[in-house]
Amino acid sequence: MLKELERGREAYRQRTWAEAFRLLALADQAAALEADDLELLATSAYLIGRDEEYLDALDRAHRAHLGGGNELRAVRCAFWLGLRLAFRGEIGRAGGWFARAQRLLEREQRDCVEHGYLLMAAVNQHVAARNFGAAYDAATRAADIGDRFGEADLSACARHLQGRILLQQGQLALGLALLDEAMLAVISGELSPLITGLTYCSVIDGCQQVYAVSRAQEWTAALAKWCDEQPDMVAFTGRCLAHRAEIMQRHGAWDEAMREAQRACERCARTASWEAAAAAHYQQAEVHRMRGDFPAAEEAYRNASQWGWEPQPGLALLRLAQGRVDAAAAAMRRVMRATQDRLQRARLLPAHVEVMLAVDAIDEARVACRELEETARSLSTDVVEAMAAYARGALQLAENDAAAALGSLRIARKIWQDTQAPYAAARARVLIGLACQALNDADGGALELEAARAVFERLRAAPDMARIDSLVGGGTSVHAHGLTPRELQVLRLVAEGKSNKAIAAELVLSERTVDRHVSNIFSKLGVASRAAATGYCYRHKLI
Repeated sequence: MLKELERGREAYRQRTWAEAFRLLALADQAAALEADDLELLATSAYLIGRDEEYLDALDRAHRAHLGGGNELRAVRCAFWLGLRLAFRGEIGRAGGWFARAQRLLEREQRDCVEHGYLLMAAVNQHVAARNFGAAYDAATRAADIGDRFGEADLSACARHLQGRILLQQGQLALGLALLDEAMLAVISGELSPLITGLTYCSVIDGCQQVYAVSRAQEWTAALAKWCDEQPDMVAFTGRCLAHRAEIMQRHGAWDEAMREAQRACERCARTASWEAAAAAHYQQAEVHRMRGDFPAAEEAYRNASQWGWEPQPGLALLRLAQGRVDAAAAAMRRVMRATQDRLQRARLLPAHVEVMLAVDAIDEARVACRELEETARSLSTDVVEAMAAYARGALQLAENDAAAALGSLRIARKIWQDTQAPYAAARARVLIGLACQALNDADGGALELEAARAVFERLRAAPDMARIDSLVGGGTSVHAHGLTPRELQVLRLVAEGKSNKAIAAELVLSERTVDRHVSNIFSKLGVASRAAATGYCYRHKLI
């Protein structure tokens, strides 16, 4: 037992979490671990995705500390139990642990750092109730306690929460400065593994929420490096992969984004990280939609919804691409009525403008555009400015003010280009091309559309290519054989002799989606077998 225990402690120090868990569990089977080692077992379990073992070991550590007369350490265990249960949505059990921790702390009747940890629970409760003033005050007191006791974990965690609260209140400069300060402690290695991972994920979420994309990218790269240094760690890696997928999608690396999102789904399923899993499904849906694989997009949006994610505005944009404009408008109106938070509305407003213009609801589009411009002024971030400029340009085009639209759209295009967002920049160029044509600049319009199409072709954004083809009098996205771009892609892989399972893996689709594509291909080509489909492919020079 002593041999496994010492080796388990050393594995913990080396951050080889799976080995630490295995050895400490073996030692625990031989003779029940003491409180300190139970905490090591619990942390190792958490980091390799063994959530129930984490809760069990921490519960035992709490009781062992109580039995040994160390009530303050028992308070900490109770706090961590309550926090994890709260993250899992088990609010009743979480509240019970927080109440027990508070009762034990009151018995101590002395100043101690544990008061600061329990204030963190109060911060989260105030934020959930949108009582941001009380939340900020509680976070400030927690940070002061952390500083006074030299508790780096508490100081960094409380300070980053101060920052996130300020972001919610629209105080971006101060809020981002506090997030940056907390991250200094994270990247310097001053913090425990759990606080490190939690702070990374929360700070990145905060940056993405206010469209501070350069910071989000910087901290995501740092999180990825930290995760890579601990290859058997499962906790936090799913959220890291989901963040990476979003960044890759923005930068036009769609294939890589799909792979990272798929990996995120797999990791999150092991750690019950519902929000990250939902975000990863949504990222997959977005790429499928932009590439014209509407059945796969539908399925991925549904998966995101089942994991608790609002599938709008992506699903409404899918309906718009399918020609179901009334359904798209109804969905956007519903979600806009239901959403009050200013930052959440900012995510919806660009699509709302687009959909309202599609159904000729110019007044509604104008109101949404004005709100987006106000948000852009208050946030003062390039990305939101580009979103507002694009929406304004689209509205001005619809109002037949092509000269004004040209100015707005060029602002959007430049920002998207400067921030390396090729798809968004290409979409702006499409509208610039239309504005040029409206101003009788046929050559300028043709050049803009040609440049946009080159980007869409590289990204394999089939609906956007089809739109440009229709604008310049070219073909459509469905050729004489009747296959969509995705079906043609699947047919070529069938002709290479690949199974549906292999095709699903290569295209990052479900096997069910590939089965449906193959069935559609057989029906459209009038063939009954893979061999016949392959023959058709070669006869018509599709490969």
